[in-house]
Amino acid sequence: QVQLVESGGGLVQAGDSLSLSCAASGDSLRHYAMGWFRRKASEKEREVVTTISWSGEIINYADSVRGRFRISGDNDKNRLSMGMNMVKPRDTDVYYCGASIQALSAAPEMYDWWGQGTEVTVFS
Repeated sequence: QVQLVESGGGLVQAGDSLSLSCAASGDSLRHYAMGWFRRKASEKEREVVTTISWSGEIINYADSVRGRFRISGDNDKNRLSMGMNMVKPRDTDVYYCGASIQALSAAPEMYDWWGQGTEVTVFS
C-alpha cells in the first residue's frame, strides 16, 4: 500500500498562488489514479478538485477550479503536486490527496488511501 503526506498549505491572500505537494512512499504512484480533494471542517464529504490517471494522460478538473489549478505528477520523485493560482476565499479548505487502485474517479469512495490533509486559508 502507499502512504501519502501532503504539504504546502497555509495562509494566502486572495489572488495569490500556492503549491501543494503530496509525497508518496511504500509504492510507486505509477500504480494509482490520483486526485486532490478538499473538505471544509463543517462537512463530512470530500469534494473532488482534480484527478489524474496513472499514465498522466487523463486529467479532470472541477468547474470551480478549472483554469486556476493545475495538477501534475513526478514519477521520479514519487510526488503529486497541485498549483493553485488566483485563489479565492471559497478555496479555503483542508486539501487531501488520494490514491485509487480501482479507477480514475471523481468519487472519493473510489480512493483507497489518503493523506492527513493540508489546510489552506484564503483571506480577502
